[in-house]
Amino acid sequence: MSSTIEELERRRAAARAGGGQKRIDAQHAKGKLTARERVEVLLDEGSFEELDMYVEHNCVDFGMEAQVIPGDGVVTGSGTINGRLVFVFSQDFTVFGGSLSERHAQKICKIIDMAMKVGAPVIGLNDSGGARIQEGVASLGGYAEVFQRNVLASGVVPQLSLIMGPCAGGAVYSPAMTDFIFMVKDSSYMFVTGPDVVKTVTNEIVTQEELGGAVTHTSKSGVADVAFDNDIEALLAARDFIDFLPASNRESVPERPCEDPWDRVEDSLDSLIPPSANQPYDMHELIRKVVDEGDFFELQPSHAGNIIIGFGRVEGRTVGVVANQPMVLAGVLDINSSKKAARFVRFCDAFEIPILTFVDVPGFLPGVGQEHSGIIKHGAKLLFAYAEATVPKITVITRKAYGGAYDVMASKHLRGDLNYAWPTAEIAVMGAKGAVEIIFRGKTPEEIAERTAEYEARFANPFVAASKGFVDEVIMPHSTRRRLALGLRKLRNKQLENPWKKHDNIPL
Repeated sequence: MSSTIEELERRRAAARAGGGQKRIDAQHAKGKLTARERVEVLLDEGSFEELDMYVEHNCVDFGMEAQVIPGDGVVTGSGTINGRLVFVFSQDFTVFGGSLSERHAQKICKIIDMAMKVGAPVIGLNDSGGARIQEGVASLGGYAEVFQRNVLASGVVPQLSLIMGPCAGGAVYSPAMTDFIFMVKDSSYMFVTGPDVVKTVTNEIVTQEELGGAVTHTSKSGVADVAFDNDIEALLAARDFIDFLPASNRESVPERPCEDPWDRVEDSLDSLIPPSANQPYDMHELIRKVVDEGDFFELQPSHAGNIIIGFGRVEGRTVGVVANQPMVLAGVLDINSSKKAARFVRFCDAFEIPILTFVDVPGFLPGVGQEHSGIIKHGAKLLFAYAEATVPKITVITRKAYGGAYDVMASKHLRGDLNYAWPTAEIAVMGAKGAVEIIFRGKTPEEIAERTAEYEARFANPFVAASKGFVDEVIMPHSTRRRLALGLRKLRNKQLENPWKKHDNIPL
């Protein structure tokens, strides 16, 4: 018995040592934590229960049979975040560069399968050189097995990817199919082909950071959601973020105690809208003043800034927020903002998270570039997402709601449950000046000015829409939080089902 215990301790020590102290020191020298250190920061202290610590690869080619390290480059298991169960895998760059082997993949698949059975989120900490070349097609098969699990788990349990080192080639597709991606500046990157291949094929010279770094993917491509300065920041943010999400599509949103009064009056909102219709204001101010304690976790803040998405709470319960941002491009909808918001709306709908929509939208962005890049189809994604969503939907129109963009932004016509407007709301086909120049083409400037004033008096208010029942109530801005809280209470037991179908065909 004692010899067996000694052997157990020896094997555990070997697994915990990973690729050895020299490689651990090299990881630290880059400002990165090791796979196990990351798990310790992410999970509640002492809660991690590891699985498959002794798994070894089965490769006998290229001298690999002489290089066997228990765990095979990935740490897997489960633990808790603020007392709630999560499943985790953390790739270990000190072991074969974190490269994915057949057995490495099996370990990841096992915890995703378990997470789906019990209904708990999956968090992947990615730090890998890609496929293990020595294993050839077996490694590629391993990737495909992981991809299949990502797809089956989509909409069943939340999936969060933290890119904390290299993630290249086929490795990028697993994070891409998860719900959210966090990256670390200067130490993580994602790309399908690296700078050397790009230079060979296209003659473009680019650095890893420029091609697929955290700033690139959180601002230009929109592939990732948020970029953090270091491993610790990213892991602590993940702890906060998971707190907003339900454990699975069978669970309701988490609820936390809240001392922020549900009927709190915010008088400052009465003066949020500037006197001039062309003057911007920061929609963040409205969001932070209506959610609990101003706590709002924004996603993709550096990408498509003309729309804001993220999670907050009302009466301690999670809500998803979508809001036009007048500070960027006047809040218009374009290709990037439509895609950004559409995916977020679909995530909220999949996990029964109510959606609050704050509208100040002058329309879709005109231009040859937008049309040729498919604004019609991309704009339709957001329209489709809102129309198919069956979760509680509450909309507040603060100022402009023009043209087709009015329809798209969770209007009553797309089964909005409660649609409110502030007294400053303008709901019309288009702005007064443009409308009058079309209706009264060829009139003198004086007549145009007169007709514009007439059009504004007629349409630059919320009452025409309210008279048709398209707006349920015109509310005072200071009472917005109270209205949202009451509305969410009413809608808590909402029942709505779409017609049976295998799945829809969203305009991709």
